[in-house]
Amino acid sequence: MADNEALLLAEFDTTADCLHAAEKLRDAGYTQFDTHSPFPIHGMDAAMGLPDSKLGWIVFPIGLMGTTGAFLMMHWMNNIDYPLVIGGKPPTWQSLPSMVPIMFELTVLLSAFATVLGMFHLNKLPRHHHPVFNSDRFRSFSDDKFFVSVESTDPKWSLEKTRKLLESCKPANLELIYDDDEGGADFEKAEEGAAH
Repeated sequence: MADNEALLLAEFDTTADCLHAAEKLRDAGYTQFDTHSPFPIHGMDAAMGLPDSKLGWIVFPIGLMGTTGAFLMMHWMNNIDYPLVIGGKPPTWQSLPSMVPIMFELTVLLSAFATVLGMFHLNKLPRHHHPVFNSDRFRSFSDDKFFVSVESTDPKWSLEKTRKLLESCKPANLELIYDDDEGGADFEKAEEGAAH
């Protein structure tokens, strides 16, 4: 493997071809590959062999912490720190119905923060540049083309074997992408030239 080989990028014209390529890669034991399409493809998670999202395991405890925190906060403020007797009812934990709206709000608020921050963490974001953006053809992934990229960091990576496997899927185009460590400088220059 050359030091600057980053990935193989296969372009497909249909969702079915992209899905079958992902299944072939999964069955061959590849794990460091991704698919790129202009819209979600039903069944792609299974075709890639992806497990269920771990995001729920992050959001649930944080949401529960919001519920508990709201209850403890209101119990402290209303029953211990500054108790108010309203309508002859003693300030106790039995005033729970009045606490429900705030408990709900804090649960939703903390769950939303946990969802966004957990998604950033699980997706390893922000990543400002990826070598796949060095491909001119990749610009059409958000329009009408479908791509499968296999990272050179995959344990099964072998340029020849991976290329043959992707060629057997009959892609419209197959190219080797190099990591130029420029952070997308090539695109910036191309856009400046097009503007003049």
